[in-house]
Amino acid sequence: MKIVTVGNRSFVTSFQLAGIPGKISKDPQNALKEIKTLTGDSDVGLILVSDDITESIDDELTALRAEKSTLVFALPAAGSKKVDVDYRVMLKKILGV
Repeated sequence: MKIVTVGNRSFVTSFQLAGIPGKISKDPQNALKEIKTLTGDSDVGLILVSDDITESIDDELTALRAEKSTLVFALPAAGSKKVDVDYRVMLKKILGV
């Protein structure tokens, strides 16, 4: 199973440095389109999305989560007002490692 990120350039690039591919999306509707495409790919098991994009498409993502078996998680984007985030630690928690 693959992990893929969807978000702004800095979010996606952060994960690419760790070997996780991603799709750069500048707006929520484009991101939703990418996420729908990725959930249709049987090789993709986890999609990590920057939270700055998910705010306006949260209802659509909830419906998509109910339909598909692919896990879709929103993570704080760089510069988020949320607490400092260690993506490595968060990813380990999500994966149960």
